[in-house]
Amino acid sequence: MKQKPDNPVCVLKTNRKAAVLAPSSLACLSKIPTINLTAGCAHGCIYCYARGYSQYPGEACVTLYANTLDKLKAELRRKRKRPLAVYFSPSSDLFQPVPEVLELTFKILDFLFHEKIGVAFLTKGAIPNAHMELIRANASLVQAQIGLITLDENLARILEPRAAVPEQRLQQARMLVDCGIPAHVRLDPILPGITDDEQSLTDLVQALAGAGVKTIAAGVLFLRPAIVESFKRHLPDRQMMRDLLQRYRAAQAMKMAGDDFFISALPLPDRSRIFSRLETLARPLGITTKICACKNPELASASCSIAGEWNRAMEAPAQPNLF
Repeated sequence: MKQKPDNPVCVLKTNRKAAVLAPSSLACLSKIPTINLTAGCAHGCIYCYARGYSQYPGEACVTLYANTLDKLKAELRRKRKRPLAVYFSPSSDLFQPVPEVLELTFKILDFLFHEKIGVAFLTKGAIPNAHMELIRANASLVQAQIGLITLDENLARILEPRAAVPEQRLQQARMLVDCGIPAHVRLDPILPGITDDEQSLTDLVQALAGAGVKTIAAGVLFLRPAIVESFKRHLPDRQMMRDLLQRYRAAQAMKMAGDDFFISALPLPDRSRIFSRLETLARPLGITTKICACKNPELASASCSIAGEWNRAMEAPAQPNLF
């Protein structure tokens, strides 16, 4: 199964000035350092919150931090205590359909695994064979989430134009599960009136159960001005767009837990109904549903485990060989 074709992506290379290992203000990522290899993401998801960031390079364009590996080695060399694991990527993706990004991804994964540092990642991309073999060979150091919001390939092409097709993501989840890697699926965002109907959710959770997935982390679409503008530009069904935005006319203005910006969230009763429907469908199939507490502080208090669950027993040696 091939990745969806699309227009070429513009790659701007620059050297990172800020630290590679960055703390996140989001509660679900507060205990693990995070790494972004790029600003912007080639997948071009029309609902992506990163569209509102000041460093967003524009559509069909990514800024690649070419010196990330060298800076990472230097940072770890200076640290008295290394991180147990790192998380990729808060606002981009390790497996973007860009050769330069994939090449850097492989080098960094290889380095981290050599140093026995765990890797947690969330991806909607196509994982190349060489990268998958590297991951499988270091399965004890990996925890993964596959982003998947619909099985409808035509809808996925509109919402996530350069991400891997849904069937490929299912296959990747199955491969990760088969080699013993904790592989959860992230159903986020659920789009009210578009991907939350009973049949769509039923088909999705049944497919996930067939792939051996045991945990779903879920969130409902939230809006910011850049996301609204993106929907207006890219959603070809104008009635669908109007219906979607209509559902947010009574939206709640709220801060994401641990962050300082406001989002427009679907009213609490509507979110509760969506999560309840998903949980009712998933539970009989042996799938646990976790709600993202960062965006739903009124509904959840625990982490959605986006960064995996790590224990100190797998602590890496105190004096690593960094070269």
